[in-house]
Amino acid sequence: MAYYVNINRQFGSLGRPIAKALAEDLGIEYYDRDIIEQTAKKMGIPLKEASDVEETWASPWERMAHPLGGGNAQVQDKLFAVEQEVILKMAAEGSAIFVGRCADFILRDRKCLNVFIYAPKEKRYLNCVNSLGMDPTEARKMMEQVDKARNFYWQRYAHHLPSDTESNQLMIDSSLFGVKGTAKLLADIVREYFVD
Repeated sequence: MAYYVNINRQFGSLGRPIAKALAEDLGIEYYDRDIIEQTAKKMGIPLKEASDVEETWASPWERMAHPLGGGNAQVQDKLFAVEQEVILKMAAEGSAIFVGRCADFILRDRKCLNVFIYAPKEKRYLNCVNSLGMDPTEARKMMEQVDKARNFYWQRYAHHLPSDTESNQLMIDSSLFGVKGTAKLLADIVREYFVD
């Protein structure tokens, strides 16, 4: 039976590389930016329009603060509806890791492990500067902006925060175990409780 691991995360907690490492360890699909790429294709619009109108942002990190672009609410609602179809189609293909995009909410009636990855603010800041190569001033600004935007996005479409304890089965501080260690812990849990 297919299962899904939905990774929600704070900006700078290295949730994306953890999710990639987890998918590799488990040998299952990994979906992240390809969700919005498929959404753009399905809607017949340019990727930059569907995702973040990237050229309008001052830096590549700012697009992360706008999960459904800078369009009006009606456009964002349409994008979310198509994203939902895309996620359900991807899920129908088998077990997978989904990063963000309210997959925890969209797949709520499936066999899921919902995980929230966080880290102390100073550790996230160091990850942004050292691992992601961000400018120190921009790193602090984006940590706040992206997390705020993600919270707004989840509340609007899933009606809860990505860090909601009612919606997540695990919350893990990635600074304790690093990318490989966190992915290994999650893989062990998935194998023990989710793999038939």
